[in-house]
Amino acid sequence: MTKTIHPIAGGIALLMILTFWLSTALSELFANAAVVTTVKTLIPWGFLILIPALAAVGGSGFRLSKKRRGPLVSKKQKRMPIIAANGIMVLIPSALYLSFKAQAGTFDAGFYAIQVLELGAGAVNIALLGLNMRDGLRMTGKLRRPA
Repeated sequence: MTKTIHPIAGGIALLMILTFWLSTALSELFANAAVVTTVKTLIPWGFLILIPALAAVGGSGFRLSKKRRGPLVSKKQKRMPIIAANGIMVLIPSALYLSFKAQAGTFDAGFYAIQVLELGAGAVNIALLGLNMRDGLRMTGKLRRPA
């Protein structure tokens, strides 16, 4: 069961973060303030899916790692605290701040400074989750290791 939950939860988490990131970037670049406000308002609601998915992938990964050792497991374990800290300390507070600012119609320098921070931190988490997914696929033999 854990072997099934882990990749599904990881895929959901990565897909959610990618969706947040892309919808933010595209709305900021190509849409009006009303669309930006809608996107920034909806992202915190996505936490209702994202946070349980991250908890499931973290818990199942911890359980699976007890049975395995090796450099790929070690790399995945080292990335997870960074992913979690980035999410808890940067991404969630930034998303809530931006949601409140957008709903108030306050698109000022503070809004855009935090928006840049959020996009950067989101890109870091996307990259780290992508690396974890790659290493997980290599561990299961679904992706070949480079020669």
